[in-house]
Amino acid sequence: MSFANPQERMSTNLGSSMNKPIWEPGTERIERSNISRFMRFVRESTGNEDIRRYSPLYDFSVRHPEKFWPLVWEFCGIRAHGEYEPVLVDREKMPGAHWFPNVTLNFAQNLLRFRDERTAIVFRNEWGHQREFTYAELHAEVGKLAHVLKQAGVGVGDRVAGFLPNIPETVIAMLAATSLGATWSSCSPDFGIRGVVDRFGQIAPKVLFTADIYGYGGKRFDCLEKICGVLGELPSVEKLVVIPYSGEPLKLDGLRNAVAWPDFVGTREHAPEFVALPFDHPLYIMYSSGTTGVPKCIVHGAGGTLIQHLKELVLHTDLKREDRFFYYTTCGWMMWNWFVSGLAVGATLVLYDGSPSHPDGNALWDLADEVGISVFGTSAKWISAIEKAGVKPRETHKLLQLKTILSTGSPLAPESYDYVYRDIKERVLLASISGGTDIISCFALGCPVLPVYRGELQCRGLGMKVEILDDAGKPVRGEKGELACTAPFPSMPVLFWNDPDGEKYRNAYFSRVPNIWCHGDHALLTERDGVIIYGRSDATLNPGGVRIGTAEIYRQVEQVPEVLESVAVGQHWGDDERVILFVRLREGVVLDDALRERIAKQIRANTTPRHVPAKILQVADIPRTISGKITEIAVRDTIHGLPVKNTDALANPRALECFRDLVELRN
Repeated sequence: MSFANPQERMSTNLGSSMNKPIWEPGTERIERSNISRFMRFVRESTGNEDIRRYSPLYDFSVRHPEKFWPLVWEFCGIRAHGEYEPVLVDREKMPGAHWFPNVTLNFAQNLLRFRDERTAIVFRNEWGHQREFTYAELHAEVGKLAHVLKQAGVGVGDRVAGFLPNIPETVIAMLAATSLGATWSSCSPDFGIRGVVDRFGQIAPKVLFTADIYGYGGKRFDCLEKICGVLGELPSVEKLVVIPYSGEPLKLDGLRNAVAWPDFVGTREHAPEFVALPFDHPLYIMYSSGTTGVPKCIVHGAGGTLIQHLKELVLHTDLKREDRFFYYTTCGWMMWNWFVSGLAVGATLVLYDGSPSHPDGNALWDLADEVGISVFGTSAKWISAIEKAGVKPRETHKLLQLKTILSTGSPLAPESYDYVYRDIKERVLLASISGGTDIISCFALGCPVLPVYRGELQCRGLGMKVEILDDAGKPVRGEKGELACTAPFPSMPVLFWNDPDGEKYRNAYFSRVPNIWCHGDHALLTERDGVIIYGRSDATLNPGGVRIGTAEIYRQVEQVPEVLESVAVGQHWGDDERVILFVRLREGVVLDDALRERIAKQIRANTTPRHVPAKILQVADIPRTISGKITEIAVRDTIHGLPVKNTDALANPRALECFRDLVELRN
């Protein structure tokens, strides 16, 4: 692809027709991109001279997976033993297909392939702590910890868990554990005792890492009191390693088998051993949100995670050694695992612990200027929040190195695209990406050689045969339907924990259409192969038999200045369903008839009359999962008088009381 203007271009007509790109890459950016180099590599390797644009490359990747994935492997320099062939066994089975059965590798070895003086990790937190590690220093720290873990009896197949903030020790502990062939699992320290036990209690970790405190929003919170309660229900833990994050002397009395990190690790140097293991060896255990019961334990393999992350980071994100890569995430969100794989590229990871809005909405932009972030990752919710707060980094910050902004967690509203290019930076690739914990990666994401269209994810991921299915299970284009993947991909879970016959796994993704992964997202594939995500299909509204994605409503409501956030659910009403919209408003604002009418008018004018809620009600709070996602299902169950099966999965379970026994919903 080439453009007449060698400079990146942004449309001057923001908010205009979605048929016009809002940003286009310049010739230099296209030519210097990793994906352009990869296309040349594919042409030279296959003799296929047609692969000069993204579309034929994508077509090649899904038609010939046995050729495509080894080329990714070679291009990204994955370190392994054995033979590529066969690349894929039982490709017609979903689940059941197996990738690279004759290959062994070690995940940590691939993330620690560099041992030089380039900076591997830059760490900052909201109270001003600063630390940095070179790749040589990171390698040494991992070696020391891996040695003492091995002495403590940790080996292949053992589980090692982290109840940790996003600090360098978390990365070091994960790498040390996985270098030995152990399986890593983590959750963030804002989880309650029950939430931790519901997760770690299922997987029985041998070693548990924690910090003594974590900080958020100008406050410090104790972790050890929670850990005391957690240990009482985790008899499997043989060693509790406590990081003195506060800088204060540790008080470990009453904590079983507890030892301080400095005392445990010691100072003696040891080189990591890097145990070589099968491609499908369990690397990570991730968790479903748990809002409908005890969280499912989703096991991801080392090889599938590695090759998928490298494909997405190198080809789709255009990550390079010289980049400073930041993602605002906790260790309970899969974006932490995705982000940390940037070490395999040799980039510098920028870790931040604390609130993204403390002391104000400029905190992360201050960080971007200070350390020179070039690839900046965040959530759609945060972008919307800082827009409402009036934050305009383009007027207050330089952002000289910033080349890419990544957004995920929920659909990015078209108006947020306008905001980024108007008020953050004009010459930047805004890549909305979408996937999930289930695949520890993405189905649709960005691409540095494609234009950006307002409200649209740029492309389907290479090697991911993503299709949109109608109610009959047939692929459609230009129509809303179920986002599905109709062929195996390497980062499918290898299994669910405690699911010996695979029933939970099959029911989670393959119960709707046999042999096809149905992801649970309501989406549309555009004529130019972009993707629009409308929200979770299990929360899809259905008034009068018309399917409506909740994100379609949220996109309009978020434009009303008085509204901070909203949640839309379907209420059973007679023989049908009616849409109820709950809004949380700015402090001091009361929902009156005039504001209700403005909200309804905004929705009606930009969607359809079917989207307009039957009732709009004000609430003081809206429940969200610990990872920050609003949970429509919990609200829907509450207004119908049904129990919410696992309130420990919620960050603010008391918010459910705002929706219980509402008089307004009785008529």
